[in-house]
Amino acid sequence: MTITDFPADWLSAFFKLAVIVLELCGTLTILIGAAMAVIVFVKQWSRGAAGDAYRPFRSGLGRSILLGLEFLVAGDIVKSLVINPTLDDLIVLAGLVLVRTFLSISLGVEINGHWPWQDTRMEREKGRKGNSDIARDPAPSREGF
Repeated sequence: MTITDFPADWLSAFFKLAVIVLELCGTLTILIGAAMAVIVFVKQWSRGAAGDAYRPFRSGLGRSILLGLEFLVAGDIVKSLVINPTLDDLIVLAGLVLVRTFLSISLGVEINGHWPWQDTRMEREKGRKGNSDIARDPAPSREGF
């Protein structure tokens, strides 16, 4: 190893460590999120609210999977583009991004009950309703002040 090899070796080691950390964060996010969703479900189920426990369970589990996938895809991007930029790695990365995008959209629809691109329209409609409430009540109550 010469003095000119040092930066390349150091950067390579840094990016390899970054990939390990990102993959670990993604895996832990999914596992911890799943465990928390199960704990919340069991608590609600033990109180006799099994019907009400299912939707928050799916929502919590779906959100943890989505967040974990974000970390895993980030790790794959670093691995594919910085460490081993081969055509096979790029094809695998493209497949992973497509799967992640499909999962993100489908889980978002299940969690929120509407398509992701409907968020802004729903917020605008909600804002209009909120503004009309303010217009009808010129002197809002000051309870708690």
